[in-house]
Amino acid sequence: MRGLKKRLPYLLAFILLLLLEIIIAVFVHDRFIRPYVGDVLVTVLLCCLGRVIHPEKPRWLAVWVLLFSFAVEGLQGLNIAGKLGLTGTWLGILIGSTFDLADMVCYAVGCLLFFFAEWIAVEKRKGSPKG
Repeated sequence: MRGLKKRLPYLLAFILLLLLEIIIAVFVHDRFIRPYVGDVLVTVLLCCLGRVIHPEKPRWLAVWVLLFSFAVEGLQGLNIAGKLGLTGTWLGILIGSTFDLADMVCYAVGCLLFFFAEWIAVEKRKGSPKG
């Protein structure tokens, strides 16, 4: 039961962030929220998924998510979706097709937000009485 207690907040956050990302993708067509906020949130979403899968606090989770995000962005720069004939497919959309350094900054911001939120939560638990 203890594993579920650790996973549940991250599962709920993952579901809420996934729904928010879908809403942004479908309904928001601006020049700030969709390209920047969406990219920040996607790394937080991936970090939450990582904590659902591995509820113990993995020290380097945000770093691994950031490296994964950078790798996907690099594949976009190489036009991997086009080269594999995935353009227009759900996998091609997931991989993306446009390299942008701003995306990498957004991924870093998202990972930093998750890292600091985790750090604050740990510090808060250290200060609270056991009970």
